[in-house]
Parts: sequence; structure tokens; C-alpha cells
Amino acid sequence: MTASPFVKWAGGKARLLAQYEPHFPSDVGRYIEAFVGGGAVFFHLHRQGRLQGKPVFLMDHLEELINSYRVIQHDVEELIVALAVHDRHKADADYYYEVRDWDRAPTYAQRTDLERAARFLFLNRVCYNGLYRVNRKGQANMPFGRHRNPKVCDAANLRAVHKALQGVTLLVADFEHCLTLAEPGDLVYFDPPYHPLSSTANFTSYTRRSFGIEEQQRLAQAFRELDRRGCHVMLSNSATDLVQELYRGYPQVAVQAPRPINSDPAKRGAVGELLV
Repeated sequence: MTASPFVKWAGGKARLLAQYEPHFPSDVGRYIEAFVGGGAVFFHLHRQGRLQGKPVFLMDHLEELINSYRVIQHDVEELIVALAVHDRHKADADYYYEVRDWDRAPTYAQRTDLERAARFLFLNRVCYNGLYRVNRKGQANMPFGRHRNPKVCDAANLRAVHKALQGVTLLVADFEHCLTLAEPGDLVYFDPPYHPLSSTANFTSYTRRSFGIEEQQRLAQAFRELDRRGCHVMLSNSATDLVQELYRGYPQVAVQAPRPINSDPAKRGAVGELLV
């Protein structure tokens, strides 16, 4: 079995890979990805053998996410056992909220990496729309999803992901850390929280830190610096005037992204995005 994303992720790129494929460089020195999220691009390149023998760096600012990657990388069998316990309660809203609220207790810091990873994956699979988010205190606040039969533990895929992650460097870091890593010939891919298409589309981050205009500008500066170094740089974002202006001078490819995550089913559909 080949590895695929093990979490549901808002803005995941699995359905866009066919549109991205013509734009990947034929050869890269190393692969660096900030905002890794579900890792669809990484798993795609790994599946094709393009990363074989290449150093890989996957980063995200969300510690709970990177912790889950690390536990899969090192302790996948123990994680599968822990997820089986949660799986028995996947239809129980009271159990869901009890587990979700672990991070409101002072003892949460004493939870093991394995316990935290199993909780994160359980919440991701059972919460409403699979949209992970936190409040200003950094506490998970997603409502119960009432799914018919969510697959809390895909053991076969977790084992495949475990194999794919061997030798991969996993970092909790800001995207600018790429500037300390990247060398000429490396492929650097950015999939940041998107610039909102409207004033009401205000989800800009799944961590307590917002990702506003200043962060978008800082990211564009990092993109240009990596280009000056001779790196291959790719970035996904929404097709707004701001984004198009920030990346003026670079090829901007329009792609159509299906977006099933929306509280209003009537607003779920294809959305115009850019690949820079």
C-alpha cells in the first residue's frame, strides 16, 4: 500500500495533484515543505519515487500535528493500539468532548506524545467537517461531528506513512525557517493559510496565531529570497488581488479546487486558486 494523508485537512491538495503535476521540477536536490498539513504533495512526490535518496524536511507551526507525524514515524504500532481504544467511542459525543477538553486541564502537559497523537487523530476524524481549530488559548474547540461511521484508525495507511517518513526531518517551526535550510536546487513548497476571498471568509489559521496580511507579505519576501538563491519554489494560495500583486512577475497558474468544508452545504464547490 502507498502512503496517503492520514488527517483530514482544510485546503488539502489531494484533489489538485493532477493540476500541479506539470509544474513540479523534474529533479530536485532536497524537498522542504512548510505548512505541511496533511502532506498530500509530499506523499505524491514520495509515491512517484522523486524523493528517493533525497533529504526531506516537513514543517508546521502546529505542534500537535508534527507530534502526530513523529509518533507515526517512530511508534506506529503503539499508536494503532491507542486509536483502537478511541474508536470504540466514536459515536459517543460525551466521550468526544471529554477527550477534546484534555487540553483544558493542567495535567495535559503530562500526557505522553503517544496519548496526544491518538487524541489529535481521533478528534480530526470525529469532529465536525474534519476542521481542526483552536481558541485564543490554544485549546481545541471543534464541535462533535455526528458522522455515520468515521474511520478513526486506518492501520494499513498508518503503516505505509510510517515507512514513508523514515529519514524525514520533522520540525515545529515558522515558515521562515526554510531560509536556514534551503540550498540551490532544492524544491520548497508553501501551502499557507489562504488569504480570505471575502471579509466573511475569515479562517486564516488552525493555530492560535492568525495569518494576516503582514504574514502574507513576509511569506512573499521569503519566496523571493528562495528564488534568488536558485531554489525551485512553489506556493498555493487564493486568487485574490493581494496574492496576485505579492507574486507579480512569477507564473500564476489558475486551478479549480473542490472545497467540501463549509458550514453551508450550498457553498461547497469549486473555488478558484493560484499555484505560483
